[in-house]
Amino acid sequence: MSRIKHPVHENMIAILTGTFIVAQGIFFLQQSQLLTGGTTGLALLLTHFVDISFGKLYFLMNCPFYIMAWFRMGKSFAISSVLSGALVSIMVDNLHHVLAISWLNPIYCAVIGGLLMGLGMLILFRHHTSLGGFNVLVLFLQDKFGISAGKIQMSIDISILVASFFFVSPTTLLLSILGAITLNIVLAMNYKPGRYNPVVPDVN
Repeated sequence: MSRIKHPVHENMIAILTGTFIVAQGIFFLQQSQLLTGGTTGLALLLTHFVDISFGKLYFLMNCPFYIMAWFRMGKSFAISSVLSGALVSIMVDNLHHVLAISWLNPIYCAVIGGLLMGLGMLILFRHHTSLGGFNVLVLFLQDKFGISAGKIQMSIDISILVASFFFVSPTTLLLSILGAITLNIVLAMNYKPGRYNPVVPDVN
């Protein structure tokens, strides 16, 4: 694959834009108490049982994956992923200060939440960074074996949601799966090996 490097200012704008869009998606899911896959879904689920904010849970759960990114994907990828994960955590925990919604249709929340998260993650992926969590594993497998990031992510997300069956209502589970499918369709259709000449990870 060709090695393409974006200027630093473009990467920073992409990180700010991508994390902002992802945070909006998570906010919509929260409004209807929906879940999603990956560490995001696990953190959303845990907020129902522990008195810790989503942002704190999300960042802590991603820490092992940031370490993996450091050794497997390179220092620059790991540092940008930590920054991206931290920004999402901070934004989600503070969106209620600037945005309040009295009512939303849960189906709409599932679709728009998944769509926004997918678009935000797509921006981050194309600038060779991630949110941590299973994103790190997904990008590593795509770069190493050429497997579609969207397909891997969808398999992981659906597995996590199915495992949540014992903790949420069937309606919540079905809507959460709808959101996860929407998210991963965005990734599967728009982020494929070789199509955009993605960056080869820096392993130095």
